Amino acid sequence: MSTMRVTLAESYPAEGFYPSEVETLQGRPVHTFVPTGYEPNYPYPLIVYFHGDGGNERQVLSLAPEISRRNYLGIALRGPVSLNRDESAEPAFSWDVDGSDEATVEDYVFRAIQQTRRRFHVHTERIFLAGFWEGASIAYRLALSHPEKFGGVIVLNGTMPRRCPLFRLNELRSLRVLIGHGTANPVIPLSMARRDFRLLYTAGLPVKFRTYTTTHRLHADMLRDVDRWIQRAIEVDSL
Repeated sequence: MSTMRVTLAESYPAEGFYPSEVETLQGRPVHTFVPTGYEPNYPYPLIVYFHGDGGNERQVLSLAPEISRRNYLGIALRGPVSLNRDESAEPAFSWDVDGSDEATVEDYVFRAIQQTRRRFHVHTERIFLAGFWEGASIAYRLALSHPEKFGGVIVLNGTMPRRCPLFRLNELRSLRVLIGHGTANPVIPLSMARRDFRLLYTAGLPVKFRTYTTTHRLHADMLRDVDRWIQRAIEVDSL
């Protein structure tokens, strides 16, 4: 299977979704989105997607074309905790909420990124973490622990975990953050997203906070704003 993936990358793959595994971590899936008109000589921004509780890597990566069909490579990973479902249901997973498996998850993410960089042309300074719903906690934790490795973090209808490092303030102040939240979210109240925004803003991070007339569901404007936000970051960096 890994040989087929390399062949796809080397033969200008068509737009679409490609399942594989991290070669050095058996059983750890990586679902890849290749944009339309993939050009191997162009260094693409990479978005790393983290699903919410009860979701999986295929579901969350299906959002990639709604952000942009052309601008980004995307990969989605699977939470390590399997939720009990009957065989006819879509496989469901969650992330380790207390951070006890943090080192294992970090290793999984960084190996998946490294593998993607070997197969596709990724701009190393334009790797963005995108946490959806409960997947936001993983995106926050990774970005705030390793700000030098990422171009920014995107959080939609999520919140920071209880233990979230804000120690490396000099490096963190160059980490861009986009928070999008539904005004009527009954699962993660808007007040929690506002709290996260105030904390990051006070710490000196370049953070944008936007609200949308929705509940815990994603609003279409959220995804369009992700594209605009990343493109604006690229424009600023190119000046």
